[in-house]
Amino acid sequence: MSTTNYIGKPVSRVDGPAKVTGAAKYAAEFNVPNLAYGYIVSSSVAKGKITKIHADEILTLPGVLQVFSHENVPSLAWFDRSYKDDVAPGGSPFRPLQHAEVKYSMQPVALVVAETFEVARYAAGLLRIDYDVEKHATDLETKRDDGFEPGRGKTGWMPPPKPRGNPDEELKNAAHRVEGEYIHLAQHHNPMEMFASTVEFLGDKKLNIYDKTQGAFNSQQYVTKVFGLSKDEAHVVSQYTGGGFGSGLRPQYQLFMAVLAALELKRSVRVSMTRQQMFSMGHRPHTLQYVELGTNPDGTLAAMHHHALAETSQFEDFTENVVNWSGMLYQCDNVKLTYQLAKIDVYTPQDMRAPGAASGSFALEVAMDEMAYAAGIDPLEFRLRNYAERDQNADKPFSSKKLRECYHEGAAKFGWDQRKPEPRSMRDGDLLVGWGVATGVWDASIQKCAASASLSADGHLTVLSGSNEIGTGTYTIMTQIAAQTLGLPIEAVTFKLGDTNQPEAPLQGGSWTAASVGNAVKQVCDKLGEQLLKLAQKMADSPLKGAAYEDVEFVNGQIRLNSDITQAVVLRDILPASGKDKLEAENTMMPNPLGQLTHSMHAHNAVFVEVKVDPELGTLHVTRVVNAVAAGRILNPKTARSQVLGSVVWGMSMALMEESVMDHGFGRYMNHNYGEYHIPVNADVHDIDVIFVEEEDDKVNPLGIKGLGEVGMLGVAAAVANAAYHATGKRVRNLPVSLDKLL
Repeated sequence: MSTTNYIGKPVSRVDGPAKVTGAAKYAAEFNVPNLAYGYIVSSSVAKGKITKIHADEILTLPGVLQVFSHENVPSLAWFDRSYKDDVAPGGSPFRPLQHAEVKYSMQPVALVVAETFEVARYAAGLLRIDYDVEKHATDLETKRDDGFEPGRGKTGWMPPPKPRGNPDEELKNAAHRVEGEYIHLAQHHNPMEMFASTVEFLGDKKLNIYDKTQGAFNSQQYVTKVFGLSKDEAHVVSQYTGGGFGSGLRPQYQLFMAVLAALELKRSVRVSMTRQQMFSMGHRPHTLQYVELGTNPDGTLAAMHHHALAETSQFEDFTENVVNWSGMLYQCDNVKLTYQLAKIDVYTPQDMRAPGAASGSFALEVAMDEMAYAAGIDPLEFRLRNYAERDQNADKPFSSKKLRECYHEGAAKFGWDQRKPEPRSMRDGDLLVGWGVATGVWDASIQKCAASASLSADGHLTVLSGSNEIGTGTYTIMTQIAAQTLGLPIEAVTFKLGDTNQPEAPLQGGSWTAASVGNAVKQVCDKLGEQLLKLAQKMADSPLKGAAYEDVEFVNGQIRLNSDITQAVVLRDILPASGKDKLEAENTMMPNPLGQLTHSMHAHNAVFVEVKVDPELGTLHVTRVVNAVAAGRILNPKTARSQVLGSVVWGMSMALMEESVMDHGFGRYMNHNYGEYHIPVNADVHDIDVIFVEEEDDKVNPLGIKGLGEVGMLGVAAAVANAAYHATGKRVRNLPVSLDKLL
């Protein structure tokens, strides 16, 4: 073991210099020889059939190389219908350029390839396409009676648990009861980096593929299955990703188009999406929710019913865990949770930060606020009164749960005890002041992951695992873990990721990367450490002879005895003495399923929000946020805080701004750009405090990591809405909380 203390320290990003100097290359930035450019043509109708693509009219333009469409794309391996990517839901995945049918507005229907990007874009703008238009249906509101319970959902989806107790009867007899419908429209990820793939053609069918993705191995699997290539022929690289938030979990259609064009034209090709096309490849689904709560006379929850109806496409059944969280977050013996889908003419929704939970927690936490007012109890006290000591959904104890401490530490930092309970009772000059609170819970999970490590004779350690870096700090925390495990200075460690020639790692999503890759890195470094100890014990007059691995520690570039730290061997002396140039190790970390069987494993948070509202204009500003998070071991408080800050800003965005507005006449999202799809800017963001509540968990995984990507966002949107009610007395159940709803 090591006492060199890097884990838990606020180490600055090791990839920071590469990012700020431009040395970090993203998918559309790789300059390869003989590069052609593809421009995607999107359908102008929401439903119908293509009758003619007038490609001949633009193929005569100088510089245009080809127009790919369903009229000339060859038969591909995926016609066996068996291929699904790692996170595909039930149904049949969308296959671009394979048929004349148009299934949704802005569906990719052609790819124009030219010698330059400008020529490709110009020619794509001239391409005429004839359609037979059919009547489309894009309004979830009209499908309220068409909901169905999904069968096989996507990986990670859990059907709601069966009802417990007698919720219908208990709701009727409750001392206090509230019910309401909670709605949000579709929301789109909108990362700064748009989706792009640069495919370098190396001859025959051999390709280097630089792809924007959250999983290089998933993109490789997709390409090999669709095009019948070997893994050696489809080498995928994705070392930096400019934001993903779930949009990069599934391979997007520009990857297919770039590989197709490269193989057919036998030259390198780059295909990039436009910002508008980023609204054509997945989103957080439009969701309608109904919540009914009832309490006993003492303010404890008597019964609960939470129902959700979410949209999906006509060709896949996209599922989310929307209502399940309500059955575990609070103590309640009578619970009914139901979830349905309805098919409309849109592209399949997709995981978006805290998928399902962001929707479900908003509805539950606003309903809890309403219930607290109905019962005449402070909203924080109401949550504490209904605190769940056990996961009633699974009937298991929590592996650890410090949510109570989140409430107490967050409330103390925020000053919650100064809150006046009545709406419109607090002011700052002419502005109404509101304080709101809400809670979040997210799975703490871990996936199978491999890693390799190599120590050179000069004492430099290189660790590889084919994970991804989407801005979360993966490079940095893995470097910290490796450095601490082998007692090396952080400058003597290089961690590499994002390449399918490296050991296989899971997709970066689900808040499992730190736990999965981190434990894999720890294990492979320990494996290397065991080899080093054996070699050190063979050295002349070694003070470590007979010592077990548990009897030594790696610190300050040495292996030394725990019992006598003066008895040590310098790491850099070991390989020269053994006659080796380097030492290598490989390892695959397998999750321990026993813990999942016996315990419920989750991260929790409590969010406190202050808003100020102009009573005449209805304008609302979030002026203060305190987010107290219990997420196991925090590997790096600097990168972790950055994660939670981003989560809070996104929660504010969900509460106040984000909605993809569908014009049902056209069946198209109308605000498909940064100008009209509103997200916060610097002036919208004020004081945000992040508290990490100490939480040790020896059951969740060896390093005790729970992950932060999702949980930090949860509760924020509801806390903003609850604060808006406290300020104005107007209850908003339909996001976003826009000024017209407060006037």
